[in-house]
Amino acid sequence: MEKKLTEKIALVTGGGSGIGWAIAEKFVRGGLRTIILGRDSRKLEKATGQLGPQCIPVKFDLDDLSAIPALIDRLTAEHGHVDVLVNNAGINLKKELTEVTDAEFSQVLLTNVSAVFSLTREVARKLIEQGRTGSIIHISSMASRYGIPKVIAYTASKAAIEGMTRAMAVDLSPKGIRVNCIAPGFIATDMSARALNNDPERKAKVLSRTPLSRLGDPADIAETAFFLASDAARFITGVVLPVDGGNSIGF
Repeated sequence: MEKKLTEKIALVTGGGSGIGWAIAEKFVRGGLRTIILGRDSRKLEKATGQLGPQCIPVKFDLDDLSAIPALIDRLTAEHGHVDVLVNNAGINLKKELTEVTDAEFSQVLLTNVSAVFSLTREVARKLIEQGRTGSIIHISSMASRYGIPKVIAYTASKAAIEGMTRAMAVDLSPKGIRVNCIAPGFIATDMSARALNNDPERKAKVLSRTPLSRLGDPADIAETAFFLASDAARFITGVVLPVDGGNSIGF
């Protein structure tokens, strides 16, 4: 499995920190040359310093949809092909539903849905043109599974991602491109730490309904992404896989 992966190139959006960084680390350690995409130069430089020459940083704003085709053209010209795409980058907005503006709602959908579609479309086009197989992995959220207060835009975006996973899998799998989705539960990242540590009642509720009784680690998501990218998952497509310690079935 790993021998075949060493011949592949991965693109991870939001790869400079958190879950994206963990996925990039696992990919690099597993032999994939990995391009990490992000808006923050400092995070990208730090990640590259940690992960070494197999990690290639690219600064890019995914909200600029019109520039995405040229980006994939450039990456393909420089690296030959992109075999694995992980759509991890995303933004959140915690706000009372009645206070969310149309512009704020649209911004979340632009980053979390439209950019994912555009990037996937362009990578898929290149793979089809080159006659190569590929693996597309979206990152969703437990927010798509049940109602969480004050995250209406984020919830809508992640529900869209899961629907797109199934539709994309039907369209692209016959062409040799598998499309799957990981739905992380509550993962111990800097972002979740700020949210939960400032809300002890919410943290207690999260842990009480998680059968494994702990937060997940970014490495848990990375291991799943590595599996889905590999030939070990060659007969898996259109799946939304919760990696949540049982939170989605807890009581």
